[in-house]
Amino acid sequence: MVLTMLPWGTSLMAAAPASGGGSTGQGPLPRVLILATGGTIAGKADPRSAIGYDAGTATGQQLIANVPGLDKLAHLQVEQIANIPSQDMNHTVWFRLAERINAAFAHHEADAVVITHGTDTMEETAFFLDTVLHHEQAVVMTGSMRPGSAISADGPANIYEAVQVATHPHARGRGVLVVLNDTIHAAHWVSKADSTALQTFTSRHAGPVGIVDPAAVRFFAPPRSRLAMALPKEQSLPAVDVIYAHADMDGRQIDESIRAGVKGLVIAGMGDGNVSASAMKALDRAVAAGLVVVRSSHVGDGFVNRNVEVDDNAHHFVASYDLNPQKARILLQLLLAADVRDVGDVQQAFAFGY
Repeated sequence: MVLTMLPWGTSLMAAAPASGGGSTGQGPLPRVLILATGGTIAGKADPRSAIGYDAGTATGQQLIANVPGLDKLAHLQVEQIANIPSQDMNHTVWFRLAERINAAFAHHEADAVVITHGTDTMEETAFFLDTVLHHEQAVVMTGSMRPGSAISADGPANIYEAVQVATHPHARGRGVLVVLNDTIHAAHWVSKADSTALQTFTSRHAGPVGIVDPAAVRFFAPPRSRLAMALPKEQSLPAVDVIYAHADMDGRQIDESIRAGVKGLVIAGMGDGNVSASAMKALDRAVAAGLVVVRSSHVGDGFVNRNVEVDDNAHHFVASYDLNPQKARILLQLLLAADVRDVGDVQQAFAFGY
């Protein structure tokens, strides 16, 4: 398998001292590359309803211009990678982001990177980048739940704090971080949990890795080891479907995925990754057809372990452990792109760190 453990930052203390980030007067300001991709944070109001808006309309430069005090934190370079609502996020943008970040750090263009992004798929982009980027420099994602035209828009504060975190010395070696609503999350754990609330993001199982306000950045624990995989050279990912399990489920969607020629399936199962008896037979047909099948759960919290109600050994399934369906899909895509298809090897990757 092409898997590597990244034990970053083992010398860091469990809690970092408070610091406002940016310059301390003892040296030049850090250089931060801001990559804009659109999303609600770049949205503007639309008259179709009292809270209607169109995502991905403002540019990155316009976003930065609305954040007072950023020039005291860092020298900023802003680039527009995309300007789309995050429901339209795709692997083409993911590869563009990864390649630009790799180039920026390889050529010493920036000391850290901040990505502005919509919240709907932020956890997926963060997880993809966290798995394929192997730099010690900080990469921080941020967005907003309200467009810039809204009363009490949260985007400017989130951008400020994202830059603040990105320039903090203890952000190094932590992989991709997500910063919203004064909270710092690790890409592996973070998940959107509310459709409208400002505190939408939660870190299931582990909790946030830190907190931030305009005066201080505080980390709670040292960095965790991360799974590292190569960025696929073909700039594409194999097709993997996510199928949502429900009462009265049959095998039609599974059989349709087999006919469509996808390479893998992730089941957003009931409870700890369960499906109906009819769907189970269809999953066995999928395995017989050469697909890799991963059992995850749509519950939200809790692990999907091996061989509990389902005999994974007998069915040749993979258990997702802590990964939700959308992140399980990305990891399976990266494994298949690396030609890792053996069920045991795939399971080893999903069990990484446990």
